[in-house]
Amino acid sequence: MSALEYSPYAADCPSRQLLDRIGDRWSVLTIGTLAAGPQRYSVIAARVQGVSQKMLTQTLRALERDGLVTRTVFPEIPPHVEYELTDAGRSLRTVLQPLEDWATSHMGTVAEAREEYDAARA
Repeated sequence: MSALEYSPYAADCPSRQLLDRIGDRWSVLTIGTLAAGPQRYSVIAARVQGVSQKMLTQTLRALERDGLVTRTVFPEIPPHVEYELTDAGRSLRTVLQPLEDWATSHMGTVAEAREEYDAARA
């Protein structure tokens, strides 16, 4: 399939699955954490507050499967594992960074809108 043949608006299109993956909050936050360079699992877990061990493991595996993250095991005792963005993952980060910036710079406006909405419904 060429890029023109993919449509995330079609229910069975694989591009929708990819969009779901990269739009997932844990994926966005994990990719953002890895933008600083290779990280150990424990560093990622500490940075991405609130993610469970199970969810972080699933997220990292899915990102690795999609070719956005590499997992490197160093033959040491105890084993040392690092995760790193691939070229595709780094290119995705350039798209996600403005989204993160937008969210942080507009949170005040969104919070006000939520308060007004909730007050009108009360």
